[in-house]
Amino acid sequence: MTSPLTDLGLSIPVIAAPMSGGPTTPAMVVSAARAGGLGFVAAGYKTPEALAAEISAVRAAGVPFGVNLFAPNPVPVTVSAYTRYADALRVEADRLGVTLPRDPVENDDEFRAKVDLLLAEPVPVASFTFGIPDADVIAGLRRAGTIVVQTVTSAAEAQEAAEAGVDMLVVQSHVAGGHSATLHPQRAPDTRGIGELVRAVIDTVGLPVIAAGGLSTATDVSGVLHAGAAAAMVGTILLLADESGASPTHQRALTDAGRTETVVTRAFTGRPARGLRNAFIDTYESQAPLGYPAIHHLTSPLRKAAAAADEPELLHLWAGTGYRDARRAPTEQILTELASASSAPE
Repeated sequence: MTSPLTDLGLSIPVIAAPMSGGPTTPAMVVSAARAGGLGFVAAGYKTPEALAAEISAVRAAGVPFGVNLFAPNPVPVTVSAYTRYADALRVEADRLGVTLPRDPVENDDEFRAKVDLLLAEPVPVASFTFGIPDADVIAGLRRAGTIVVQTVTSAAEAQEAAEAGVDMLVVQSHVAGGHSATLHPQRAPDTRGIGELVRAVIDTVGLPVIAAGGLSTATDVSGVLHAGAAAAMVGTILLLADESGASPTHQRALTDAGRTETVVTRAFTGRPARGLRNAFIDTYESQAPLGYPAIHHLTSPLRKAAAAADEPELLHLWAGTGYRDARRAPTEQILTELASASSAPE
């Protein structure tokens, strides 16, 4: 791999995606590095103190790693739209015995404190999702010796990121599991295949790219490398890995033969995200407004209660289109096998 990651000494071009909310664990990040690849600590939804503890745990293993942050890019929701949706969800909340936030909660996931943590104790790689940080944040991290990576979903977003001064891009396909990294949730996503999208981004900005979204086989990985990507990033295929922190309810749903499709929904968080279709999506998608992070905070008590009660029909079952390839094995083994048929172009 000839890219800013080359100096990290990676021996395979496969990266474990940061999956916030529990699936990515320090053990997964370390295992990805043991395979010769790279893992990312997922900072989203964690306090700065919890993030610092996870970074320390990975750093103690003496392996290269990255940290992924949610950069502020709020999608405002009106009070009236929020209230209508909260009223619709109250029947579920009452049944589970939880209280929903009365008013919209708008915050930035303690972004500045997390950036300050990375500046005070620099990490090898920092990546950003949802928004592009200010140029001074990017410049400060680069001065600290950190490789700065931005997640994008189109050539136009790649141009925005390049102008902000990042070193590298994660190019995410619309078939990726979990949240879309789009900078513009109100717009329809670029629906080109990942290989075509990678080529379009490289032609537009010339920055090295990591391909992500729907990559679940060695053939998929090889394909994006030959399209010009420096590496492939995978997430869904690791949800059943030995080191995964995904809930038992989520993991069982991934192997449920009765679940046959993934869909993009905003019903859980107010941002488009891909997951296994379930009753919550079928019932509430048409009523859900765009609005992040307010809708995320609104449904969070419901989702936590659903996980505790083992109710998959009310839970966000994030998964990309390659979810059928997920299996139980060590992260190191999964990534090694994904790299087995891949070879970067000369």
